Amino acid sequence: MPPTTPRLPILKTYKLFIGGRFPRTESGRTLSANAVKSGTPIAQYCHASRKDLRDAVSAARAAFPSWSEKTSAYLRAQILYRCAEMLESRAASIASELALNAGIPEKAALAEVHEACDRLVHFAGWCDKFTQVFSSVNPVASPHFSFSSPEPTGVVGVLCPDTPGLLPLVSLMAETVLSGNTVVLLASETTPLPALALAEVVATSDVPGGVINILTGNRAELAPTFATHMDINALVDASADPSVAKTLQAGRAENLKRVTTRALAEKDWFSDAARDPFAIADTTELKTAWHPAGV
Repeated sequence: MPPTTPRLPILKTYKLFIGGRFPRTESGRTLSANAVKSGTPIAQYCHASRKDLRDAVSAARAAFPSWSEKTSAYLRAQILYRCAEMLESRAASIASELALNAGIPEKAALAEVHEACDRLVHFAGWCDKFTQVFSSVNPVASPHFSFSSPEPTGVVGVLCPDTPGLLPLVSLMAETVLSGNTVVLLASETTPLPALALAEVVATSDVPGGVINILTGNRAELAPTFATHMDINALVDASADPSVAKTLQAGRAENLKRVTTRALAEKDWFSDAARDPFAIADTTELKTAWHPAGV
């Protein structure tokens, strides 16, 4: 006879994604992700601390030389395409989590996951093409050739908006790492589960450990560390939070890092504005080389 006492479901505890691994937060803090409509807890997830952020930056810095110098643009494209394949294979389960956590219809959630897959393919195609768009041969008044070409900035911190819960993170991640940067992403504060599910996709997609790091937690708590950390070379702020923007601008005065704002409305993440290849230039630097003519 089956037991008649109803059982309690075992809620999953999502961990952070740092250096290709899934560590628990060093602070021991967790948060509860609830279904928007019913308020029912559907999972637990880690509340990242400043120490977790510093660990993620160290992992990103360690991965940067190999990803930027030893991994060809063609291979980076293959890896991003593999991410799209793995995300497509888990589309139904991730859409279910997104629908519960964000309080949107299942059909809309599945459409967002499919758009995220297409976005990865879109930016994968730019891995070996963006240099042709942004490079130039410069006219000079001397017997030299002068070439300018984009190179990755280094470790990039990305603060994602609250909604949508998945597509902005995928877009910002892809446009940042395709050029050779490594990234530390702070996921949506209100809809974190899709980002954490994406971390499991990344872990099985041939992405080297440390190239992509995903944290969850309180944006206001971590923003000062994003701004002042000396080993974060650039920031992309898509949070649409004025207080966070003020914190980032104040903190960058200590290290003069580049801060780019991606102020897109929720619907714009599904439009061409979020597919703009010129966003790749926000986290690259133009380097110019001179070569004597005739040599």
